[in-house]
Amino acid sequence: MSVQQEVQATGAGEALEVWIDQDLCTGDGICAQYAPEVFELDIDGLAYVKSADDELLQEPGATTRVPLPLLQDVVDSVKECPGECIHVRRSADGVEVYGPDAD
Repeated sequence: MSVQQEVQATGAGEALEVWIDQDLCTGDGICAQYAPEVFELDIDGLAYVKSADDELLQEPGATTRVPLPLLQDVVDSVKECPGECIHVRRSADGVEVYGPDAD
Protein backbone atom coordinates (compact mmCIF):
# COMPACT_ATOMS: atom_id res chain seq x y z
CA MET A 1 0.00 0.00 0.00
CA SER A 2 1.39 3.41 -0.91
CA VAL A 3 1.61 6.18 1.67
CA GLN A 4 -1.15 8.05 -0.20
CA GLN A 5 -3.41 4.99 0.09
CA GLU A 6 -2.45 4.63 3.75
CA VAL A 7 -3.24 8.30 4.35
CA GLN A 8 -6.69 7.78 2.89
CA ALA A 9 -7.23 4.51 4.77
CA THR A 10 -6.14 5.93 8.13
CA GLY A 11 -7.93 9.23 7.67
CA ALA A 12 -4.59 10.94 8.01
CA GLY A 13 -5.41 13.46 5.31
CA GLU A 14 -5.80 15.78 8.25
CA ALA A 15 -2.92 17.29 10.21
CA LEU A 16 -0.36 14.83 11.53
CA GLU A 17 2.25 15.32 14.23
CA VAL A 18 5.34 13.32 15.08
CA TRP A 19 7.25 12.79 18.29
CA ILE A 20 10.17 10.66 19.44
CA ASP A 21 10.42 8.65 22.66
CA GLN A 22 14.03 9.42 23.61
CA ASP A 23 13.96 6.60 26.20
CA LEU A 24 13.84 4.15 23.28
CA CYS A 25 16.03 6.08 20.81
CA THR A 26 19.17 4.18 19.83
CA GLY A 27 20.82 7.23 18.24
CA ASP A 28 21.33 5.56 14.86
CA GLY A 29 20.27 8.73 13.06
CA ILE A 30 18.25 6.96 10.38
CA CYS A 31 15.39 9.39 10.92
CA ALA A 32 17.68 12.39 10.37
CA GLN A 33 18.96 10.79 7.17
CA TYR A 34 15.44 10.27 5.80
CA ALA A 35 13.91 13.55 6.97
CA PRO A 36 16.52 16.09 8.14
CA GLU A 37 13.87 18.81 7.96
CA VAL A 38 11.95 17.04 10.75
CA PHE A 39 14.55 15.14 12.81
CA GLU A 40 17.99 15.94 14.19
CA LEU A 41 20.50 14.25 16.46
CA ASP A 42 21.50 16.37 19.43
CA ILE A 43 24.80 16.50 21.30
CA ASP A 44 23.47 13.77 23.64
CA GLY A 45 23.36 11.39 20.66
CA LEU A 46 19.57 11.10 20.64
CA ALA A 47 17.11 12.15 17.96
CA TYR A 48 14.61 14.95 18.43
CA VAL A 49 11.95 16.57 16.28
CA LYS A 50 12.34 20.10 14.98
CA SER A 51 9.81 22.90 14.79
CA ALA A 52 8.74 24.48 11.51
CA ASP A 53 11.32 27.17 12.35
CA ASP A 54 14.10 24.53 12.46
CA GLU A 55 14.33 24.74 16.27
CA LEU A 56 15.27 21.52 18.10
CA LEU A 57 12.44 20.55 20.46
CA GLN A 58 14.06 18.83 23.42
CA GLU A 59 11.16 18.64 25.85
CA PRO A 60 10.03 15.04 26.49
CA GLY A 61 7.07 14.24 24.24
CA ALA A 62 7.53 17.38 22.12
CA THR A 63 5.65 17.14 18.83
CA THR A 64 5.96 18.83 15.49
CA ARG A 65 3.64 18.91 12.53
CA VAL A 66 4.46 16.57 9.64
CA PRO A 67 4.56 18.59 6.41
CA LEU A 68 2.60 16.65 3.79
CA PRO A 69 5.46 16.75 1.23
CA LEU A 70 7.69 15.03 3.83
CA LEU A 71 5.16 12.39 4.91
CA GLN A 72 6.81 9.59 2.91
CA ASP A 73 10.22 10.41 4.43
CA VAL A 74 8.78 10.48 7.94
CA VAL A 75 6.95 7.16 7.39
CA ASP A 76 10.17 5.62 6.06
CA SER A 77 11.91 6.85 9.22
CA VAL A 78 9.26 5.17 11.34
CA LYS A 79 9.56 1.90 9.46
CA GLU A 80 13.38 1.82 9.50
CA CYS A 81 13.96 3.04 13.07
CA PRO A 82 15.70 0.26 15.05
CA GLY A 83 14.52 1.72 18.35
CA GLU A 84 10.87 1.82 17.27
CA CYS A 85 10.63 5.18 19.00
CA ILE A 86 9.02 7.42 16.34
CA HIS A 87 5.29 8.03 16.66
CA VAL A 88 3.04 9.75 14.11
CA ARG A 89 -0.48 10.61 15.20
CA ARG A 90 -3.44 12.62 14.01
CA SER A 91 -3.42 16.03 15.63
CA ALA A 92 -7.20 16.11 15.97
CA ASP A 93 -7.68 13.01 18.12
CA GLY A 94 -4.18 11.77 19.02
CA VAL A 95 -4.65 8.40 17.32
CA GLU A 96 -1.32 6.94 16.24
CA VAL A 97 -1.32 6.16 12.50
CA TYR A 98 2.36 5.19 12.07
CA GLY A 99 4.70 3.81 14.71
CA PRO A 100 4.87 1.06 17.32
CA ASP A 101 1.40 1.82 18.75
CA ALA A 102 -0.41 2.09 15.39
CA ASP A 103 -3.00 -0.54 14.55
